[in-house]
Amino acid sequence: MSINDLLSDIQDDLARVEENILGHLNTEIPLLNEVAQYILASGGKRLRPAILVLASRLFNFNGEAVYQAAGAIEYLHTATLLHDDVVDDADLRRARPAARKIWGNQASVLVGDYLLATAFRTLTLQGNLPVLDTISWTTSLMAKGEILQLIRQYDSATEAEYLDIIIHKTACLFAAAAKIGAVFGGARPEEQQALYDYGNEIGIAFQIIDDALDYAEEREKIGKPLGMDLKERKVTLPLSRLLKVAKPSERAVLDAVLQKESIDDEDVLTVVGMMRDHEVLPYTLGEARKFVEKGKSKLAMLPELPERQTLTELADFVVDREL
Repeated sequence: MSINDLLSDIQDDLARVEENILGHLNTEIPLLNEVAQYILASGGKRLRPAILVLASRLFNFNGEAVYQAAGAIEYLHTATLLHDDVVDDADLRRARPAARKIWGNQASVLVGDYLLATAFRTLTLQGNLPVLDTISWTTSLMAKGEILQLIRQYDSATEAEYLDIIIHKTACLFAAAAKIGAVFGGARPEEQQALYDYGNEIGIAFQIIDDALDYAEEREKIGKPLGMDLKERKVTLPLSRLLKVAKPSERAVLDAVLQKESIDDEDVLTVVGMMRDHEVLPYTLGEARKFVEKGKSKLAMLPELPERQTLTELADFVVDREL
């Protein structure tokens, strides 16, 4: 099932969210409009806004406020992408040139700052203190996650450290989106927490699968670069797993690759071959499924409405993307 089919019942809602997203990108500064529109239109699935809308529809849906908050969540997400690419010196984003490669690092950082500020202003104008508290705490967590990733060293990396990083960098925004939807709907505190936990678990799974996809050989068949995380020396779960299970001779090769000044395509293929031999990607997929199942279990206490079923199916979609 495609994501559009899965979210067919809320397509009108998502269209309204899109209107809110695009509404702030018609400023008097052409460069700002160009950079923001480029990254916002680069193929994102709008999963976080969808989760927010679905969560609010489980309770007392509050139309326009929900659309605005969902747009603010997407602004925050997009701002982090712009900043991440500068920090990582990334050349590509979703198989297209990163904004920094077209407009430069300064423009990318400043447009990211604008989107971040716009997100907070949108939520401030709503005057909902619990929502503001949730999103400000989430922003702090995401910044901490970036720093944790920056200082992580491959030779001492553990899977526990990896999970800590992705909870901060990625999962917390999924969790915030789910909780904010519940807040707008007037859900009870325990229901808000259940949705926060759901979002956190599937956010972890989402990032694990994203990191696995970076090493999936099928990427080359559809024209997407293989092994970009390796070239940027990001120790994601697939690489962390390989470092743990590699034979001494393989570990020597891995160390040599990771210590090179520049990791090339041939190095990537060597590492991917090792991952295939040790069934690293099936292991990674299995780990992601564990988090999805935990996330789905959190929904049991929520109203038994079609939106709850959609959230369940959305969790499965996260791990059913092709490896």
